[in-house]
Amino acid sequence: MDDERFSFIVEWYEEMAARVRQFQFFYFPNSKSVEMFDIKNRKLFLRTSVKDTTLCLTDLYIGNSVNVCQRLLTIVDYGDDFTRRRLSSKKEKTLGLIKPDAVEKLGQVLDKITQKGFLISRLRMCRLDRDQALDFYREHLSKPFLNALLDYVTSGPVVAFEIVGENAVDTWREAIGPTDPSEARKQAPTSIRAQYGTDKTCNAVHGSDSPSSAAREIEFFFPSSGAMPPNTAKVGNCTCCIIKPSALRAGVAGKIINAITEAGFCVGAAQMLSLEKANAEEFLEVYKGVVHEYPAMVAELFSGPCLALEIVGGGGNAQVASTFRELCGPADPEIARHLRPRTLRALFGTDKVQNAVHCTDLPDDGQLEVEYFFRILDR
Repeated sequence: MDDERFSFIVEWYEEMAARVRQFQFFYFPNSKSVEMFDIKNRKLFLRTSVKDTTLCLTDLYIGNSVNVCQRLLTIVDYGDDFTRRRLSSKKEKTLGLIKPDAVEKLGQVLDKITQKGFLISRLRMCRLDRDQALDFYREHLSKPFLNALLDYVTSGPVVAFEIVGENAVDTWREAIGPTDPSEARKQAPTSIRAQYGTDKTCNAVHGSDSPSSAAREIEFFFPSSGAMPPNTAKVGNCTCCIIKPSALRAGVAGKIINAITEAGFCVGAAQMLSLEKANAEEFLEVYKGVVHEYPAMVAELFSGPCLALEIVGGGGNAQVASTFRELCGPADPEIARHLRPRTLRALFGTDKVQNAVHCTDLPDDGQLEVEYFFRILDR
C-alpha cells in the first residue's frame, strides 16, 4: 500500500540570513520520511534519505516545534484539506493548571497525565498577581466565591500546561473529576481532584470547560505575542536539572520529578523549551573537546522539547549542585546501574547521551545554568 502523506506549513528561522523561511512540509508515517518544498522559490528543499526515527505523527500539530535534520521547524498550519480532516479532531488543545496546593505533587500529577495517554506540549511554573488572576477567572466576576478563589490562586506558584490530544477538553475534564473533591471521591475516586483536592476552592487542578475557553486560557499563559506570566526561578541556592527530550518522549518526566522530591529537593521553577542548535551548543560548550559524546549530546538536547528545572535545597549553590549530582549518578547509565542503582540515570537512562537528565557538573555553575534557562532563554 502507498505511504500516506500528511502536509503542513512550517517556518524555519535561518540564522545566517536572519530571516524566517516558509515551507510546505510532507510527512510519510510508514517510512517516517520527510520532504520540504520552498514555497517562495517553488522548489524541493529537503528530502530525507535516511529514516527520521525520532519524528512521529503525534509530534505534528499546529504550534509545535520539531527538529528535522538539525533544523528547528515551527508548524503554523495544515498544508491541505486531507491533513486538516484527518488530524484536526485528534489534535485538540486544552489547558491544564496545577493549583498552589498541589504544586508539590507536580511529579505525581505529571505521571498520571502520562498514564492517561495525554501529550503535554508546553509547561510553565509561574506565579500570578491579583490582576492576572482576575483576568484569568473573569467569567466568575459576579460569583460570591471570587475573592476566596483569587486569594487562593495567588497564594503560591501554579503550573500551567497545554495538553494536545483527541477530544482533549472533555477527556482532561473527565480525568480531573468533579469540582468538589468530596464528590469526586464518591463519583470518580481515581480522578486527580479525588486524590489531591481538599475542597471546592482548593481542588488541586483546573481544566478548560470548552474549546473556546481552552483557546483563551492557553493564550493567557502561552501568548503568541507579548509577555508570559513570570517564571518562579529565584536563581539562588540552586542548581540546574534538564530532563532530556528522550526522557520526555519516554514519558518518565513525572517519575523523575517524584524521585527528585522524594530525595528531599524542591523544584523552584519549571518550564518546557525547544532549543535551537546554537543554544544547545552554547549551553554544553564546557564539554566541547572534553567528552567524545559532545556532538551527540548537542543533537539530543535540541532533538525535541526538554524540561528545565531549578532545583532548590539547603546550603549554598555549590552544596546543592554537589548533592544533586550524586542523586543523578554517573553519566553512563550502565555504570550507574552497577555502582549506584537508585540514581536517576540508573533508573531512567538508556546510554551516555540519552541518560535521562543533565545536571550541573561544576559546583559553582548551578546558578549560571539556571540563569541561562530561566532568564536568558526566557526573554
